[in-house]
Amino acid sequence: MARSLAQRNTITMTSPWVSLVRNPSLLSSLYSTIPPLRDVRLRSIHLNWRGPALTLRIDLPTFPEKALADWLTRGHDTVQLHLQFLAVSDISIKGWLPPVQVDISISPVEGHRILVEIEGTGIKSSFSSSDSIIIGHISAFTISADGSDGGDRSFLRPLDSRRFDSLPDVYEGTYYERI
Repeated sequence: MARSLAQRNTITMTSPWVSLVRNPSLLSSLYSTIPPLRDVRLRSIHLNWRGPALTLRIDLPTFPEKALADWLTRGHDTVQLHLQFLAVSDISIKGWLPPVQVDISISPVEGHRILVEIEGTGIKSSFSSSDSIIIGHISAFTISADGSDGGDRSFLRPLDSRRFDSLPDVYEGTYYERI
């Protein structure tokens, strides 16, 4: 009988989660110290059968000290990004009423894979994926009093900036499926 991911022996990760990111320069251009994935606001989980892939849309817990001047001028106070995981398997999601504050832990497991565990009030989720994470669609916005993320938005990448000035609708595949 196969063991569940939670039962497998995990290796203690000595480096931060960003060491698994393929494109860390996107974040290091904004942060001197990239924040841990603690107390992040989980906005959405997107499953895509191609890959198979899973993309988390999250708000980081701190605003970058090297924020773009335009972001500061527009009064933005929150950074949001997508974390995409490839070759996903063993997905478990229990509960969830978005948005919710969560902690995301990432632990290496055998075979160049990682175990991702998400825990917060009313949600417990886990999955395994390849040991490589892709970051995309980094944006800044002003969080509303009710915690929603609609309204005016500024994007880090020029292509996103030309295409969008607010959060795209959920059916916009080029935004939610491609990083």
